[in-house]
Amino acid sequence: MNNRGTVPLYASLLSVALLTASCSSADPSVGGTEQTSSQGQGTGQGQTANGGNTGASENESGAQGEAVIPYQASVLVEGLNAPWEMVSVPDGRMFVTERPGAIRIIEDGKLAPEPLIEFSAPFNKEGEGGLLGLAADPDFEENGYLYAYHSYLEGDDIANRVLRLKVTEGKAVIDKELLGNIPGGTNHNGGRIKIGPDKLLYITTGERYEPELSQNKDSLGGKILRIGLDGSIPADNPWPNSPVYSMGHRNAQGLAWNPDNGYLYATEHGQRNHDEINRIVAGENYGWPEVEGDEDDNGAYQAPLAHSGNDTWAPSGVAFVEEGPWAGSLIAANLRGEQLLKITLSEDGTQVEKVEPIFEDEWGRIRNVSAGEDGKLYVLTNNRDGRGTPRDGDDKLIVLTPES
Repeated sequence: MNNRGTVPLYASLLSVALLTASCSSADPSVGGTEQTSSQGQGTGQGQTANGGNTGASENESGAQGEAVIPYQASVLVEGLNAPWEMVSVPDGRMFVTERPGAIRIIEDGKLAPEPLIEFSAPFNKEGEGGLLGLAADPDFEENGYLYAYHSYLEGDDIANRVLRLKVTEGKAVIDKELLGNIPGGTNHNGGRIKIGPDKLLYITTGERYEPELSQNKDSLGGKILRIGLDGSIPADNPWPNSPVYSMGHRNAQGLAWNPDNGYLYATEHGQRNHDEINRIVAGENYGWPEVEGDEDDNGAYQAPLAHSGNDTWAPSGVAFVEEGPWAGSLIAANLRGEQLLKITLSEDGTQVEKVEPIFEDEWGRIRNVSAGEDGKLYVLTNNRDGRGTPRDGDDKLIVLTPES
């Protein structure tokens, strides 16, 4: 385990004018901006990306609109209602969850008028809850299974659960509850689910404003969980007979793997700032609520690869890019930051070398980004979630196509 107490060696990078969400410096090669960062020590934890530098001149900053981004952005679908997750299946369809409780179908580039499924009681859509994560079974063509994460009422309490759905003839039904009674609330429900390279289901959960849950191994709140696609507990999970894979999280909402080395990365919301990019190691503790950012803890917890310092990203979905001009990078969606982050990793994937905001203030709140075939990136806006300002056509699914 790395020691948070190790003093990092700070390297000053070119700084630029601060937009509302984060500080940056011009980098015309990628069309974004570069945040001040420090070089971490050890084997994969402790590097930070700190915002807050407002002292740059106009000549240093440049204009976002004049920068060169090696992708063409186009709107694929409009009129979504607070979308949260999107998955593609082999027959070409794309499924998108809407937080009020519907899974929408996109086929041949068009939004179907009828949903795949609409959830009913005990489904609950209060606050940040509702229908959140979605994943498609690796053998979807044969079994038609999807996996969904949603909030529901358990008596007078809000909880979250993971369901397996069965898709046949353009409709889905609930097949099985895989995991229930995940702590939930009006806010901080986590909600991202992804199937890893090991064909197991990984689940991020929140701590519903009860920070002590994150340090309680017996609670499912404030954790990253791992279960089988049938709901079973993997024998090699860190704690016997427990779905808990890592702990000490506040409200993680993004998961992505580097297929070359199997590393798992996660995004996490800080309390007011200090939003994090973490590399997830089985059985490790990521410190909430004991520490944030680079706070010295004498090596008791895993430190983030990068954090937002005094700025707020509010990071949600994250994708590892395998093809195209940004191959090898992480791209993270920002809600409060209203931007994407391009995160450049070291060659071995254990450190963050650069954090660059891109598409700042272009589309408003961004909930998710997903990597598709041929190097395309898919971006979901989230301006109809009750916290944003809806724009014409919101919410949108935007596709970024690499320029030839």
